[in-house]
Amino acid sequence: MEDQELMREQAQILTDRGYRHQVQGELGDAIALYRRSIAMYPTAEAHTYLGWAYNMMDRNEEAIAECEKAIAIDPDLGNPYNDIGAYLLEMGRPEEAIPWLEQAIVAPRYATPQFAHLNLGRAYEQLGEVYRALAAYDQALAIAPLYLPAHWAKTALLGRLN
Repeated sequence: MEDQELMREQAQILTDRGYRHQVQGELGDAIALYRRSIAMYPTAEAHTYLGWAYNMMDRNEEAIAECEKAIAIDPDLGNPYNDIGAYLLEMGRPEEAIPWLEQAIVAPRYATPQFAHLNLGRAYEQLGEVYRALAAYDQALAIAPLYLPAHWAKTALLGRLN
């Protein structure tokens, strides 16, 4: 049992190092560290971060595959559902994104559901469903009243309606 805990802790250190490299734009180093972490002790978080790194390299199919692995490990974590939805939006597939974003919103372990509401609004906007988009932006703002991307999206959409 102690060996497993030690491996988990070491894997977490690798994931944390990968994240630091990723936010500095050092994607190759980040990916290598995430892969080492996953090989040592696979976690939903490491797969999600690896997916995000792939997304930053425009490798969205691989990004989605990593998020699916994250969900298989921890279906309660909301981040990979939202990320799949966001990647599908980037790929111009809003209809496919919606169920993923809806799952993120109801995920038991998701600290930032306003992100999924914003992305849901973006999906509805891409589909021309203006009122559903506005409702999603309002939901994001109900959760996080100072969430600027939701304010900007709502304001831009309202501006186009006038």
